[in-house]
Amino acid sequence: MLSPPTAAGISRRDRLLISTCLVLVSALAWAYLVHLDRQMSAEMEFHAAMGMSMMDVPWTMADVFLTFAMWAVMMVGMMAGSAVPVLLLFAASRAKRAEPGARSSVLMFGLGYLAVWTGFSACAALTQWGLHEAALLSPMMSASSPYLAGAILIVAGAYQLTPWKWACLTHCRSPLGFLMTHWRDGHSGAFQMGLRHGAYCLGCCWALMCVLFVVGVMNLVWVALLTGLVLIEKVGRTGVMVARWAGVVTVVVGIVKIVMASWN
Repeated sequence: MLSPPTAAGISRRDRLLISTCLVLVSALAWAYLVHLDRQMSAEMEFHAAMGMSMMDVPWTMADVFLTFAMWAVMMVGMMAGSAVPVLLLFAASRAKRAEPGARSSVLMFGLGYLAVWTGFSACAALTQWGLHEAALLSPMMSASSPYLAGAILIVAGAYQLTPWKWACLTHCRSPLGFLMTHWRDGHSGAFQMGLRHGAYCLGCCWALMCVLFVVGVMNLVWVALLTGLVLIEKVGRTGVMVARWAGVVTVVVGIVKIVMASWN
């Protein structure tokens, strides 16, 4: 059993290195998303001027890959900040145990965490492809059917109130508890721990990510708002309460969407 470490257990240099790397990676991801948003806006204006719609063009495998890359970068930008506490505590644990290759172990942990969200990005890209082929996405890459949008919101909000959500959120909010109960030695162990923590993180946040199919996959305002919500849920003092209220509000909005669509 691992004795309780603290982030102060690593050198100031290592804390600065880990924090700087995460901030830099997150900043680069957001810079790419802003660039991509501007590029897509320009393409939409061009197609509109030509009297064409991007939604009528079938996707190629290159389009699927670029969509996967977009989701992968977006997940990095959204999730990197909430991974800081567990990475710092993991580094402190390695330092306390005086294991060789502590820095590379932190990298392996991060790669395991990233692998989970890369898998989610692949699923999200395939889902977006399917919705596009079924003509269920608007030019803003949001659900064109209010019934579909409402159903997504209801499912996402309801999941926020389930025991699975709370179990995963508990692990995410207690990185120390996670490390003490899931410790593995060596580089392969670090990668496995990253996978396990990433799986808990995915279980906590996948439903919130699906909300992007309602508000617009590349709606950067909503991407930023959801990033803030994820961060509050995981590290904020009122995270549990915020998660519950977010679930209730999301369900209500979903029901209202469906009811309004039925009236119309």
